[in-house]
Amino acid sequence: QVQLVESGGGLVQAGGSLRLSCAASGRTVSNYAMAWFRQAPGKEREFVSVISRSGGTIDYADSVKGRFTISRDNAKNTVFLQMNSLKPEDAAVYYCAATPSPAHYHATSSAAEEYDYWGQGTQVTVSS
Repeated sequence: QVQLVESGGGLVQAGGSLRLSCAASGRTVSNYAMAWFRQAPGKEREFVSVISRSGGTIDYADSVKGRFTISRDNAKNTVFLQMNSLKPEDAAVYYCAATPSPAHYHATSSAAEEYDYWGQGTQVTVSS
């Protein structure tokens, strides 16, 4: 079982950048497909980005393509989400999620129900 702890959230002006971190303990991140989701007040949780277990497949929500970058540092056992050109609509609680499913070795999923482990979330606020 893996434990996930997010950090790096905060308040930033529109157009600014933040880098979120998801530190894993208990197991190595290379054994998991790792994803980021977000949830704004009054809205459903939505997919942001994912990196497959192999690291060879990466996917993004259309709303963040070209602005956000997911990466994984196996030595630090951490997954990152670099967020640039932030917009007010990016404001949300960002969650890190993981699944060890072999089906996600090369493939990825944007469905929250396919992820078994979740962090507690980190708040991102974007001022206009």
